[in-house]
Amino acid sequence: MIDHHQDSRGLLTLRLNRPEKANALTPEMLAQMIEILRTATEARALILTGTGKVFSAGADLDAAKAGLATSPLWEELSGALAALPCLKIAALNGTLAGGANGMALACDLRIAVPTAKVFYPVMQLGYLPQPSDAMRMRALVGPARTKLILAAGQKITAEEAYGFGLIDRIVAPEELMAEAEALVAPALAAEPDVAQAILRAADA
Repeated sequence: MIDHHQDSRGLLTLRLNRPEKANALTPEMLAQMIEILRTATEARALILTGTGKVFSAGADLDAAKAGLATSPLWEELSGALAALPCLKIAALNGTLAGGANGMALACDLRIAVPTAKVFYPVMQLGYLPQPSDAMRMRALVGPARTKLILAAGQKITAEEAYGFGLIDRIVAPEELMAEAEALVAPALAAEPDVAQAILRAADA
C-alpha cells in the first residue's frame, strides 16, 4: 500500500496507494514508510504523494479505534522524514487530513492541487496532535492560524493554505508530479554536500 521507487539520479518517490480507502493510514503503512526512510541513505531528493483524489484521510478508522490515533508511529514517521538530509517535497494530490499532516509538515516544501483541503480535527475527536506537528505548523503559519486549524477545527482550502504559507504552490493536477520533479531537479544535479549545506542554512 506504499509504492516506492528510487531512480538513478537518487530521486526517491513514495506514493500512498490505498485510494479505495482515501489513502487512510494503517500501522503497517506507517511502519513501512519509516523503514523505507531509515534505509534511504542514498536518496538525494524525495517526493511524497498519493494515488486518487485524496492525499490521505489520516488514520484508518478501525486502526484509530484500536490505538493508532495515539501511536508513537506518527512521530517516528515525521521524525524519519525530517531527518532525511535531502530536499523533500509533499505533492498533495488532494485533501490532507488528520495525522497525515505530519508527513507533509516534515517535508521542506508542499505543493497541492486546487481542490485540496487541510483538516486536522483533533479537538473534535478528543486527541492531542503530535507534538512535532503543532510545532512545525506554528513555525510555518504562526500560533493563531495553527489554532484556527487545530482548536477551531477549520477546513482550510488550498488557496487559504497558500496565503497562510502552509502550502508553497498550487498546481493543476495534471502538472503536479512534473512540478515536484522540477523543484527537486537542482538538488539532484548539485553535489550532495552542497545541497545538504544549503538546506541546513535555510533551516538555521
